[in-house]
Amino acid sequence: MPPIRILVVDDAVVARRVISEILSEEDGLEVVGTAPNGRIALTKIERLRPDLVTLDIDMPELDGMETLGLIRSDFPGVDTIMVSNLTQRGARVTVDALFMGAADYVTKATQASSPDAARDHLRQQLIPKIRALYLGRQGGIKPSRTPVPTTAAAGRPRKVGVVAIGASTGGPNALAEVLRHIPRGFLAPIVIVQHMPKNFTAFLAERLNSRCELTVREAQEGSLLTPGSAWIAPGDLHIKVRQSGGKMHLVTDDGPLVNSCRPSVDVLFDSVAKCYDASTLAVVLTGMGQDGLEGCRAIVSAGGRIVVQDQSTSVVWGMPGHVANQGLAEAVLPCSEIGAEIIRRVGFRT
Repeated sequence: MPPIRILVVDDAVVARRVISEILSEEDGLEVVGTAPNGRIALTKIERLRPDLVTLDIDMPELDGMETLGLIRSDFPGVDTIMVSNLTQRGARVTVDALFMGAADYVTKATQASSPDAARDHLRQQLIPKIRALYLGRQGGIKPSRTPVPTTAAAGRPRKVGVVAIGASTGGPNALAEVLRHIPRGFLAPIVIVQHMPKNFTAFLAERLNSRCELTVREAQEGSLLTPGSAWIAPGDLHIKVRQSGGKMHLVTDDGPLVNSCRPSVDVLFDSVAKCYDASTLAVVLTGMGQDGLEGCRAIVSAGGRIVVQDQSTSVVWGMPGHVANQGLAEAVLPCSEIGAEIIRRVGFRT
């Protein structure tokens, strides 16, 4: 199998060197070139034809966002991973980049204790994301012997009290596609875990809120779940559903990482299964890893139902693939059909 060819783009000499060294140390990855700005990067993309570009956001002459737009229009077959700072501006621009078509992002450890710690921080993010992205292109998860349903189960739909959604790599665009179909009079609350750091999720909620009829906001401690609204777990905090005074609320939790994630889909799904039992509808969208799998088991054991995104429309068929291949999903659907499926199961007021 030929190596994944990568172009490293960053205006900082040290950053170009560190990223290039991290990538070059890995089997199956080949750094074919570097560039200090977007203008030079575009020339090198045309000449070198890389599979993937790591793209810094802040650069002279042609910045990361302008460069991303030109890559998407002129070289649509080239994937892009943004390299972002953990700042409010970095978070906002990175979320915008994901909506523009960047495959994923990594964050620089601007407050790392040492250069080695900063390097490890980048390596731990970048290598798994590249491998997950290209594993999906090369066939992804091996199918199990358990037959996977491809359409919704027959029979009268059960009443749905909550819709819980989990997503990771490729999730922002998948969430936008799903939520844009949900009308204002939707009859259930929606709770979402999207793997993102602190600061990023507030901007994601803001962008999604502007694109759909539902009210979408970042969850806060004590948020009251009401029909027709959606809440996104804040970065670096788990969210759980708790019942108090006959009403459902969200609580935040800075407990240990679960599946190397905080927020974790498993944490949310497990709490939803306990509070809503058989009236739970869970949706697992594109993402690397298997966060959400154990939570889906809990939901199915409680009598709830699961819908997952199919492989052909997932950026990475990790999270949904694991659920599907364990026979836990009632429906495996293209992203464009999931919103309509949710409405069919839940309903709305006109």
